[in-house]
Amino acid sequence: MSEPESVLAQSSVVRRVRRRFPRLRRWAVWRRAADWRQVDFEYAGWQMLHLLVRPQHVYRSIYYHKQTKNQWARDDPAFVLLQVAVLGLATAGYAVVGGVGVAGFARALVPLVGVNFALAGGVVATASWAAANRFLRHQSVHAADQRVEWQYAFDVHCNAFFVFSAFAYVLQLLFLPVLMKTSWISLFLGNTLFATAAAAYTYITYLGFRALPFLHRQELFLYALPLVAAAYLASLFGFNISHHLVDYYF
Repeated sequence: MSEPESVLAQSSVVRRVRRRFPRLRRWAVWRRAADWRQVDFEYAGWQMLHLLVRPQHVYRSIYYHKQTKNQWARDDPAFVLLQVAVLGLATAGYAVVGGVGVAGFARALVPLVGVNFALAGGVVATASWAAANRFLRHQSVHAADQRVEWQYAFDVHCNAFFVFSAFAYVLQLLFLPVLMKTSWISLFLGNTLFATAAAAYTYITYLGFRALPFLHRQELFLYALPLVAAAYLASLFGFNISHHLVDYYF
């Protein structure tokens, strides 16, 4: 066998192994973080920008990723690394404004990244992954059986959480002097930011699963919007979300 044929055969074996053992595929993604030259921060930044202004474009590009990499999920940890960096910068801003120092910064960053982003995100991704595979798949007799990858469900969470954090953490930081007052206007503005963030999280999640051609009835993900609206209206009667979160973290 010639050298090019040998390389192609080895690549084919690697692809088959990764398809059969998704844990190995996830490990390969994070191994790339050890070499910064293999991490595409520019593309991840493009995705973040478009998630804020034209999120459909991000999910439109997923189809081409599937055609070239034979998987729906990202094969690059750049987005997650940038997401953690954004959360770190936002937390540092709150720590400076609140004057809590390095210890306060660490106490806020650990639950924000470890619990809100990673742990809660893993729970949401697992629930949406299981629900999509159990209830939303439709298969044609003329097409191969396809399933939602757990890693793709977590990618959808990452996309949605980035937009959520832009409204709930970054914009709140910019308007913090106003939001920390005790007036009803402050309560209204702060709670509106969080309601917008929750609605955006729901919509981005819906777009993520709508992008998969072997799913149907993805509008079920939008059923969370009435719950967000109800919680938002109830909060306007005196529950200031901004005050409670700042008190909790700092």
